[in-house]
Amino acid sequence: MTEGWTRVCATSELLPGEQAVAWDGDTPILVVNLDGDLHAIEDRCTHEDYELSASHVDASDGSIECMLHAARFDVRTGRALCGPAYQPVRRFPVLIVDGAIYTRDDR
Repeated sequence: MTEGWTRVCATSELLPGEQAVAWDGDTPILVVNLDGDLHAIEDRCTHEDYELSASHVDASDGSIECMLHAARFDVRTGRALCGPAYQPVRRFPVLIVDGAIYTRDDR
């Protein structure tokens, strides 16, 4: 059932408000636990290709702000919320099997 998926971590290791990064081939995927809902986005700001995982997720509005130039993204949708980024970040599926979190680059 998990063939073709990349294991991120155990569900117990990713508490609400926390994040983890997994690599699926050359793609870094940031998985965020937002109040118990898991969301996966590409761990790259679309403005300057900087890692979003270096930033903190704002649980109050579900956003993450790139540390490099302050572009913000909605972790639930990938939508860019303000400049200098105007392109959304790619979203990826999340699978939970036997207490473990998986994701994959489904492009």
